[in-house]
Amino acid sequence: MNRRDFFVRSAQGAGAALALPLFAEPVRKFATDRVKLGPQGVELSRLAMGTGTNGGGGSSNQTKRLGVQGLADLMKAAYDEGLTFWDSADQYGSHPHLKEALKTVPREKVTILSKTHASTEKEAKADIDRFRRELGSDYIDILLLHAMMDGNWPERKKGAMAAIEEAREKGIVRTHGTSCHTLEALQTAARTPFVQVDLARINAHQVAMDAEPAVVIKVLREMKAAGKGVIGMKILGAGRLRAKADESLQFALSLDCVDCFTIGSESRAEMLDLVKRIPAASMRG
Repeated sequence: MNRRDFFVRSAQGAGAALALPLFAEPVRKFATDRVKLGPQGVELSRLAMGTGTNGGGGSSNQTKRLGVQGLADLMKAAYDEGLTFWDSADQYGSHPHLKEALKTVPREKVTILSKTHASTEKEAKADIDRFRRELGSDYIDILLLHAMMDGNWPERKKGAMAAIEEAREKGIVRTHGTSCHTLEALQTAARTPFVQVDLARINAHQVAMDAEPAVVIKVLREMKAAGKGVIGMKILGAGRLRAKADESLQFALSLDCVDCFTIGSESRAEMLDLVKRIPAASMRG
């Protein structure tokens, strides 16, 4: 499905109120484009190096298959290509791998995202201190509440939100927000001031997503209208859309409500392939 067909079908299915554009003139984009994200204007590359493919229980494909030095070498190779946005999480166990990579890369030249499952103020403060030790960094650029599932998550996460906001005021965290795994949680994030940045699941085929693409796009547009930054994830459907990589990249790059996106490469060849594909995909109509 090309970009024009998707937007036409989405507009027809969602109704005129959604007001999706039917077609926009393609603009060449690159994985290395510099993007300023959200109200804090945190600068990063359009493509993030994900470290959590099938991540859970403190490990991921990247950490298991590559090990500390192997993943560190991959992150350094990505940096050398201009990818300065590194996506990690406690759940992936990838902090030590990034710490090793930071031995060869200037800390101020990369933007590090991590995620916490903390709910209370005490838990969040402990996580922030531990994450910084594990990363070997005095600060975390982007810290997200990980995998929000219910619509009333702000009530459950009130203590953690307070601790993270305090950390931002102290310069320990530069910006903060959520990653969401249900439509209800995403809708709540759109109207919650704590969310300066959201990590949202989006692709054209509704693979590992919270709702059909047109519905998610509507919420992401609300976020952008509120001044929030939006990072796309599941661009390749957790790997299930790799056979449709060009189409999937084309779709993500065409969205006016996605600032940047994260994809987890598992080798230098995969990373270089994505860097090469993105400019061509951005120009397909």
